[in-house]
Amino acid sequence: MTNQKNILVLNCGSSSLKFAVIHPQSAQVLIHGLAERLGSPLASIQFQTLKQPSKVQVTPESQDHQGAIKSVIAILLEHNLLNSLSGVGHRVVHGGEAYSESLLLNAQNIKALEKLHHLAPLHNPVNLLGINAITALLPALPQVAVFDTAFHQTLPEAAFLYGLPYELYEQHQVRRYGFHGTSYRYVSEKAAELMNKANNDCNLLVAHLGNGCSACAVKNGQSVDTSMGLTPLEGLVMGTRSGDVDPGLMDFLCQRLGISLSEVMNLLNKKSGLLGISGISNDMREIQQSAEKGDRRANLAIEIFAFKVARYLGALAVSLPKIDALVFTGGIGENDRLTRSLILEHLAVFGFKLDGELNKQNGDEQGRISSDSSTLALVVATDEELMIAMDTHNLVCTNQ
Repeated sequence: MTNQKNILVLNCGSSSLKFAVIHPQSAQVLIHGLAERLGSPLASIQFQTLKQPSKVQVTPESQDHQGAIKSVIAILLEHNLLNSLSGVGHRVVHGGEAYSESLLLNAQNIKALEKLHHLAPLHNPVNLLGINAITALLPALPQVAVFDTAFHQTLPEAAFLYGLPYELYEQHQVRRYGFHGTSYRYVSEKAAELMNKANNDCNLLVAHLGNGCSACAVKNGQSVDTSMGLTPLEGLVMGTRSGDVDPGLMDFLCQRLGISLSEVMNLLNKKSGLLGISGISNDMREIQQSAEKGDRRANLAIEIFAFKVARYLGALAVSLPKIDALVFTGGIGENDRLTRSLILEHLAVFGFKLDGELNKQNGDEQGRISSDSSTLALVVATDEELMIAMDTHNLVCTNQ
C-alpha cells in the first residue's frame, strides 16, 4: 500500500457518519457523503463522487454505525476507491491533556482513548465506534486520530484554569480545553498564506461560526485562548447551545421549574441559543428571513449573536501583542454578510471598517472584507476534512 495516496476521513456523530476520500496533496475530494438517522428505521446514506456529482441515496446494511461503515466500504469498492486508500483519519472530539497532536493508532492507544470518555461522553464513545469498526472491517489499514482539542494544548495556565479548587484540576482534569482546533489550525495557516506572512509570525483573532460556534486567539501560529471550555457549551451563543450563563442558573432552574440537572443541561445544549431566543430555528438563514418580515425575536437573536461574538473577540484580543487580522470561518462566518457586518460594527474600537462590496462577495481573492484604512478582516473557508487527511497521510508515510 505504500504507493497509494488517498485517505478515508470519517467523522462519527451520535446518529450520523460523515465520510470522504481525499487526495491530501492535491486536496481533491474523490467522494463524500453522509449517513444520517442512524439507529432508526429511517437510516440512509447519501453520497456524491467527483466523476458523478449528482447525489445517490442508499440504505445502509444495518441501522448502526458498523452497518453504515460496511456500506461505505461497499460504496468505495464499487467506485474503485477502496484499494487506493493508504489510511483512515478519524475526527476525535476530545484528546484531554494526553494528546497535543494527531495520533497514529494501535491496540494500546485505542484502549487508552476509552479513559477520555468522561470528558466528552456524547462524542468520544461514538468516535471510538468508528475506529473499532474500521479495525474489524479493514484491519490492514493504518488509522489516525485527529483531536478537536489538540491545537489548544498550547493555552497557558492563566487561560485554561477555572477559578475552582486546584485539586479538581489535579485529580479530575477539570480545565478549559477548547474545541474546533482542527479548523483553527487549518484556517490560521491559510490566513498566513493569504497575508504572505510566516505562520509563526501571525497574530490572529478567528471566529468559527456555524451551528457550533467558538472564537480563538492565535499568537505566532499557536492557540493562546479560546471561548469553549471543558465542554463545547461554554462561550458564544450557538445554534442550540446557550454559551456562557451564570453557573447559579442551573440550581435556579432546577428549583423553579422542578426539573433535574440533566433536563437543565438538555435545555442549555439543545433548546437554547438562536433557537431558544428566536423561537423559530437554529438556522441563521431562517432567522434572518423572519427578521426581514419584522419578527422581533428573530431580530433579537441576530443582535445577541453578533454582540456576544464581538464581545468575546474583544476579550480574546488581550492575549495578543497586536491584531494582524480577524478571520471569519464556518458556515455563518464564510457566507453571512449581515452577521459579519454587525460584528465588525461592534469592533470599531479595534480599527475595523467594512468594505461593503467585498463583504457581499464574501471577500476578494485574498479573502479581505475590510477597507484599505482598516485593521484587516478576512473570510477564509475552513477544511477540517483536508486537515485530517493531511495529518493522516503524514503520519502513515512517516511510519511506513
